[in-house]
Amino acid sequence: MSGGRFDYVQFRFGEIVESIRSTIANNDSDEKDDWGETIGGHFPPDIIAKFAETADAVERAEKMVTRVDWLLSGDDGEDSFRRRWTEEGLDCHNMGG
Repeated sequence: MSGGRFDYVQFRFGEIVESIRSTIANNDSDEKDDWGETIGGHFPPDIIAKFAETADAVERAEKMVTRVDWLLSGDDGEDSFRRRWTEEGLDCHNMGG
């Protein structure tokens, strides 16, 4: 595995994204979990939209940190860093920024 400069902490971001997206997917569910609690949070659409926005941002951050990690760890050079950054859509113009 490449990288390691940040002790691979950025890969935990993926777990956060999965959890948020699961919350979104199950929002309207009345199903019960193992403790008898309703799975769905029944959040209004504007909140769910913010959850989706957050998941997208955290996913993007994971990719960005990985790119920096690989460069700082010597796994990528500056040219491959730039190429991968662009290939993964991490340029600001891809966020409307």
